[in-house]
Amino acid sequence: MRLLRLAVIAIAVLAGVSGTCSHGQLAEPLPQQQSIPGQPGAGPPPMGPSISPEVEAQQARSRNSERQKQLVQDTDKLLVLATQLKQDVSKTNKDVLSVDVIKKADEIEKLAHSVKERMKG
Repeated sequence: MRLLRLAVIAIAVLAGVSGTCSHGQLAEPLPQQQSIPGQPGAGPPPMGPSISPEVEAQQARSRNSERQKQLVQDTDKLLVLATQLKQDVSKTNKDVLSVDVIKKADEIEKLAHSVKERMKG
């Protein structure tokens, strides 16, 4: 039952990624949170060389591009693993579960969690 749930989660993650980031388009960047004086973590801006807005924008685009490439690679791998898991589970019976199936399910779970965290940005 757990394996079926993991496969469904993996497919849902894949569907979410393909629905929001299709055709090579980048997802919209998350808005930056503003510091509110008096809140924890709110303090003076860090001292250091100031970076021009153009350079910051270019760096943000570069980070988004790399994140997108990694998401595509990871979701492709998730699709392959989920398909393999489905095939492996269909070959087993209700009394026998192979160690490879369990390892593959764990790998899918870790990769899906990684993709989810990366999508949060």
